[in-house]
Amino acid sequence: MLVLAAASVLVLLLSGATVLVARTFDSGLSRVDVISTSFGSIFGTDQNVLLVGLDSRTDSFGNPLPKDVLASLNAGGSDAGGDSTDTIMVLHIPGGGGAATGFSIPRDSYVDLPDGFGKHKINSAYAYGSNAARQELQKDGVSGNALAVQAGAAGARTTIGAVEGLTGLTITHFGAVNLAGFAQISEAIGGVPVCLNKAVNDSFSGAKFSAGQQTVSGPQALAFVRQRHGLPGGDLDRARRQQVFLSSMARTVLSSDTITDSAKRNALVDAVDKAVTVDRGLDVLNLASQLQGVSSGSIAFHTIPIVSASYDTEEDGEAVQVDPEKVQEYISETASGSAEETPAPKAGGSSSSAGAGSGSAPGSRAPKTSAAPAVPAEDAGTAAPTVPCVN
Repeated sequence: MLVLAAASVLVLLLSGATVLVARTFDSGLSRVDVISTSFGSIFGTDQNVLLVGLDSRTDSFGNPLPKDVLASLNAGGSDAGGDSTDTIMVLHIPGGGGAATGFSIPRDSYVDLPDGFGKHKINSAYAYGSNAARQELQKDGVSGNALAVQAGAAGARTTIGAVEGLTGLTITHFGAVNLAGFAQISEAIGGVPVCLNKAVNDSFSGAKFSAGQQTVSGPQALAFVRQRHGLPGGDLDRARRQQVFLSSMARTVLSSDTITDSAKRNALVDAVDKAVTVDRGLDVLNLASQLQGVSSGSIAFHTIPIVSASYDTEEDGEAVQVDPEKVQEYISETASGSAEETPAPKAGGSSSSAGAGSGSAPGSRAPKTSAAPAVPAEDAGTAAPTVPCVN
């Protein structure tokens, strides 16, 4: 199950808020010790913020989500989900200021996990770390909310190690959002404009949308970013949806009175407090001082290159095959501005070309994902879309 994750929240926190608003957000966030060395206060150092959407049935303080909330989100019961990170993105912020770059990591990327857990899909790293820690914590008598929070911190550390091993980046900060939080945050800002190339009706995620531009919020917004069944590129198309949604969300906040209207701002702060967990060293105001480009909602988003979107594994079924060396080369070149754009593989090719428009052919650089296909004339209607249209 997919949620867009703390990427949306962090952009909101850093996109033009006043000092007072930034400090208000900062003071209420749930915090955990997951970063061994904090670089948050060192201006001029590159920042790599790992942002994940957590498929959890608790809020950021370990409280179980109410049954009616789970039902409204088409999320199943309290035991239907797990601690998997079904949205994984690294936001790279150059030292000394500069435009931020977001790198999406497909949730099924088959990677080496740290701490002796072996090779598995990267979205399972959180569950491996948290489940192992939970057993030890229970032996020590930890229970209730404290157990959920401390086990979650262990899962976050395992995820951080897996992402660092794949990308070659040192993660300096961490942010996660729980299952219900994303829906609540999208409601607090009054909805987010999106645009689809074709109408969709997916019973798995609850996504039922017409073609063309529309505004989504709450459970609808969650369904929009969760859907992968029925999409030509599966998880790769879903990553593209996340990227477009994130940019649109930032623009929505900046073009509205969410930050200046006290009622709307309080609703957003309340939603963020219940939804988001960050590392102890994250200082919203200090990080915002390094970040350029967010003020216009113009973060450049990319999806890491893949070798194959249909890779059979012994233990974990079909996964996404990735080459860490090529991933690290691509990230380094893209972050430095030296990467060359290559055309996306056409749909209908070999399995390694699955996910046209988001992935890459074997051995090639992944295409930049800042552009999106136009809406077909028969689906677009008469009004020109103001946001990129996606599958």
